[in-house]
Amino acid sequence: MKKSEIQKMPEYFDRYIHLADDVPVVEALKISLQELQNAPINKWLALGERVYAPNKWTIKDLLQHYIDTERVFAYRITAIARGDKQKMLPYDEDIFAMNAQANRRTVENLVEELILIRKATILLFQSFTPEMLQQQGNGFNEMQYCPLSLGFMLAGHQRWHFKVFEERYYPLLNQN
Repeated sequence: MKKSEIQKMPEYFDRYIHLADDVPVVEALKISLQELQNAPINKWLALGERVYAPNKWTIKDLLQHYIDTERVFAYRITAIARGDKQKMLPYDEDIFAMNAQANRRTVENLVEELILIRKATILLFQSFTPEMLQQQGNGFNEMQYCPLSLGFMLAGHQRWHFKVFEERYYPLLNQN
């Protein structure tokens, strides 16, 4: 199913969903995987632990954030597709980031884990029927979303942060 087939666009996540292509959700996730595999890791390595402003995350923190987000949302997607109607718990990305200690890991190791998780997410989505993709679930703050919308959210979430890399992190490479 394509992005244009999302019946109810979830607020907040729409900013990520709109960045994904209007192709079948599995294709959007595969495109995202290709973009990750073609990412400029040399730039990420060159950035080291530099940040564009105080209290912002490093590249490693952001990669760990992708990993954590993919894992949290894979659970939500699975639960909703399987008919779970309970309200999903919120995800405090700042607490996760503070406790992940991503800067003790290598960029290569983080990317490897993210690639493996994305491949698992693709397999998960390949297992869903159209009915499972459209199953509505209950998020926090009365938010409603379905696995289809969350699949496109994951693809767009990566593009959102890659844009932040381009606009805010890569200019740091030109500074002494």
